[in-house]
Amino acid sequence: MTFAHILVERDGPVATITLNRADAMNALTPEMLGEVDAALNEIADDDAVNVVVMTGAGRAFCAGVDLKALQARGVDLSAGNVGDKLNDAARRVLERIEGMPQATIAKVNGFCFTGGMELMLAFDIVIVAREAKLGDTHAVLGFRPTWGMTQRLPRKVGAMRAKELSFTARTISGEEAAAMGMALEAVPGAELDGRVDELAAAIGRNSPGSIRAYKDLYAQAENSGLDNGLNYERETAYEIPDVGRRLGDFMAKLGGKG
Repeated sequence: MTFAHILVERDGPVATITLNRADAMNALTPEMLGEVDAALNEIADDDAVNVVVMTGAGRAFCAGVDLKALQARGVDLSAGNVGDKLNDAARRVLERIEGMPQATIAKVNGFCFTGGMELMLAFDIVIVAREAKLGDTHAVLGFRPTWGMTQRLPRKVGAMRAKELSFTARTISGEEAAAMGMALEAVPGAELDGRVDELAAAIGRNSPGSIRAYKDLYAQAENSGLDNGLNYERETAYEIPDVGRRLGDFMAKLGGKG
């Protein structure tokens, strides 16, 4: 499949999607989000892929919504809402990311603001460049979040910190984002690709069936409460076709010791 606004690459069990509007700092449009959704849909059905990485071309991961494009289309922004077309496209992508059977990693290489931060928060794991700049700037423009910021951000950083970030709209560094739990790690920009490659490879070596089970079970833990999550973990069965081979390999290694 050929895309105009994104790049898709596969390397063994790892698929990488690059937001590719560097001249616009990868600002989001319905067309770009439609391409991301199509790519994720295709990857979700690919049993050979165990990890999905998303990053941005140029200096930004994603600078948020392309306001110039919205204004050019005559979208009424007076209510602080970016409109149904963009909202629907963005929500589909965020729900798709969270529902992917594969592990997902956001590789935040640069600027990441507002809608870009909402996109980032949907990933299983976030690795960010220390030099990256992040922020929720809805309040600067008089906008209100419509893609889940108020639900996902407090789950990462706590309710009080989330409110402080949203109320002040201040910019934070990648290092600060990691310190408050918005990202797993912050690394020097020059080491970002290598660290994400290392992490993706470590995940990619493991059982796709196990990763899919974990994705479902962690979603239950995050969304349904402790008692329901424990019951779901105890009672839900999964097909993990490679368990016999993996167990055999492991036992063979144990047998070779001593």
